[in-house]
Amino acid sequence: MNTRLLALIAIATSLVLSCEAAVSHETLYHSLDPTSIVQQMAFYQLYPHTSEGKQALRRSWELLGNEELSPLAQGLLLPSLDVQTIVSLVTRQPADPPVELGEGELIILERCAKRLAHQELAGHHVWTEEEVTRLEPEQVDLARALLIYQFGSSEEAKLAIRRYEASLDLMALQVLARLKAGASNREKVHVINQLIFHELAFRFPPHSVYADQIDLYTFLPSVMDSREGVCLGVSILYLALAQRVGLPLEIVTPPGHIYLRYREEGGEELNIETTARGIHLPTEAYLSVQTRSSHLRTIKEVIGTALVNQAATFSRSAQFGQAIQLYRKAKAYLPDDPLLQMLLGIHLVLDKQEKEGRKVLEPLCGLVFPDSVSIETMPEDYVRGHVNREGLLAIFMPVDEHRSSILEKHQQLTALLKKQPRFRAGLLHLATTCLQLGRTKEALEVLIDHHMVDARQSTVEYYLAILSLERMDYTRAWRYLKNAEALCSARGHQPRALKELKLELRHLSPEP
Repeated sequence: MNTRLLALIAIATSLVLSCEAAVSHETLYHSLDPTSIVQQMAFYQLYPHTSEGKQALRRSWELLGNEELSPLAQGLLLPSLDVQTIVSLVTRQPADPPVELGEGELIILERCAKRLAHQELAGHHVWTEEEVTRLEPEQVDLARALLIYQFGSSEEAKLAIRRYEASLDLMALQVLARLKAGASNREKVHVINQLIFHELAFRFPPHSVYADQIDLYTFLPSVMDSREGVCLGVSILYLALAQRVGLPLEIVTPPGHIYLRYREEGGEELNIETTARGIHLPTEAYLSVQTRSSHLRTIKEVIGTALVNQAATFSRSAQFGQAIQLYRKAKAYLPDDPLLQMLLGIHLVLDKQEKEGRKVLEPLCGLVFPDSVSIETMPEDYVRGHVNREGLLAIFMPVDEHRSSILEKHQQLTALLKKQPRFRAGLLHLATTCLQLGRTKEALEVLIDHHMVDARQSTVEYYLAILSLERMDYTRAWRYLKNAEALCSARGHQPRALKELKLELRHLSPEP
């Protein structure tokens, strides 16, 4: 709960219980944040019959966007509306049960939300998955679409959807209440950041918590309930609010990540890193030796990305059939995404549908994904017989931060590669486990094996240069660095990591 609000309630409670209270209603009222809907409502709830309480009620109604109380609103708010329920939408703690708004509260909040920008989207007026898939990307209401996928389209589901949307609407109305007339989009970003990351304290969960249950930290309802989310989960929440306050954002997806961006008319970029309280990180920070650019997504593609994340949960528990169903459903939103195609093909193989899996993977052989430097090797290695289903299972074996888990995967990969020594992803994963276990010499040997099989993988060449430098083998370090530079340059990419490594190597050894 907001610290200021806790203090307010504590002071108010002491006033009620003690005749020796030192703070008057008037003094307490004037200490409220005049732009806080929840504080004004909380004060009214505590002092409904005082003049200050009535002022707080009127002020909260003004902040919600309705300066004149209609007879309907007046009847609901005084006294039949459960103000505490609305207050709890914002002040509830993650351990508290979800807030169940009644019809009266829903009517009031939905009337207030009529002025929010998302109301104009065609997607705000659909109630089935089929209707969502037929929408143009710019007409998708992201929150409504994902809530439909979460709850379905029954009457009971519609009530659950309305309740979560009311909570989002209240958050959006709070954002608007803190903005001056004609506020810039950059100011909207600042106010949303303040609300999500400071007032409501949404956080990125510990790896040990989300690794096994990533769906809980991706789905919009669970993110809202727990106040914790991975990059996709909090970005979805952020986008839902942005659609409500008319804030245009770009959606950017480097491999395995998502962040948001506001672009000024002059081209200046403001990146929003939702795993770090919305701070700006330079775009270059999201690139790597293998990643030369990031993919821009539409709102509609975000739905597909959420389905892919959900599929990962089933994959970790070896429920490959369920993962395949979600990958196929995601294709309606990501029809030409090569990563989705690869995941679908691999999971068909894992599900023992090897003939169909091969058919999906064959077109990907030798393909360099648009945002990458080097080819994705797994489709080609499977089609050419360099790895079988058991080898792919070893790659997808989940690990956690415990050493025993990493050791188990290391042992499985070591045994696998004795039988399938040309499996490039297996070699890279084995080298990674060696590094995690602190076995740098063994990692170097494994990466050299990879280099002998394929010297076209920029990440492998980069790691080889670093490990050679650490062992003061400068000749080899330069050789591998030059190879990595050539691979990146051929794709128009000059990563900072290679520049920094080159500068360090020049201090230790002349460039050949």
